[in-house]
Amino acid sequence: MPVKQKEPIIMHPRPSSIVAALYTLRDLDTDVVILHGPPGCSFKHARLLEEDGMRVVTTSLDESGFVFGGHDALVEVLEKVIKRFNPKRIGIVGTCASMIIGEELHEAVMDVQPDVPVIEVEVHAGYRDNTKGVIIALESALAAGIIGEAEFERQKALLKEATMVEKRHGAASKEYLAPSRGDLKYKVAERLIELIKQGKKGINILNAKKETAFMFADINLAVAQVAEKLRSGSNIINMANLDENLGLPKNRRNAREINEDLRKAGMEIHHIIGGLDEYPVAGNIASNIIGEKYQDYDFAVITGVPHALPMDNIKNMELFSITNGPRQVVPLKEMGHQHVVVEIDLHPKTLGVNHIVESEFGATLREMVKDA
Repeated sequence: MPVKQKEPIIMHPRPSSIVAALYTLRDLDTDVVILHGPPGCSFKHARLLEEDGMRVVTTSLDESGFVFGGHDALVEVLEKVIKRFNPKRIGIVGTCASMIIGEELHEAVMDVQPDVPVIEVEVHAGYRDNTKGVIIALESALAAGIIGEAEFERQKALLKEATMVEKRHGAASKEYLAPSRGDLKYKVAERLIELIKQGKKGINILNAKKETAFMFADINLAVAQVAEKLRSGSNIINMANLDENLGLPKNRRNAREINEDLRKAGMEIHHIIGGLDEYPVAGNIASNIIGEKYQDYDFAVITGVPHALPMDNIKNMELFSITNGPRQVVPLKEMGHQHVVVEIDLHPKTLGVNHIVESEFGATLREMVKDA
């Protein structure tokens, strides 16, 4: 019997299953989430998610709660949430503290008996893959009748592939990845503009994860606008994972909003390669299209999750990749992406928005051709 290989210990910090559960509840249009744990648990993301319209409160467990339990505190906070916010949908998310001491979230819900759906997520941050937090949240949403079996299975398949993408070429691909700010934006922009001026043919791909597309799309738009200004618009093929009919409610809504902004700006999407939650598999769709129609193209601009795009059909192109992950620079370079740019403050700027947000790289491109 073959011996199972032990997975390496990843030493650099990685996303938490608790935070992943919080974002999933946001995507399900949950009004208020109660974090059952210490007041500082997941503070940064809890605050950021409030920018997206979802309230996050905490039971503020302290040393006394660790010893004697937090059931009464959860009941009290749940009652206050119902009275204060009048929510249509509530989430309750466990933390390391509450799960270690054996808190039963459902017992508090049964005591209060809310007349609105409650998604109970018994999760901690000790899972190797943060996607586990998403799956637990979706399982609870399925049990509450908020999503159907088909969507649940679809999401599970996507999450499995997302995990594999990170293990192959992402943040889980090495024991330690040093953060990097990537290449200088103006240098990369200079080279990209040079290729467009030369009449080279390029593929312009948006393969972004959920709300991050609000800024990544600006880069693809800037590439299209620069090409038009330099009279090379017909040399650019635009692809995007902006299917408006796939995904959880927020992802569908965001795809519609971004598509509308791109249409108003005059950008044509030649190929839709999936929905905003399909970034782990949309790269394969893009690769297949390239292999069939565009294998002789000279360069590709890939925004969002560039490492989800197989190298098979783009390995002979000059690659310009834009990520928001400082630890993604080294893996992309090792894959063969010659130019890697990091939009370091992208995620906070794309929460709570419903229109495309200007990016640094997009602004650089536009500035460098404004007098052309």
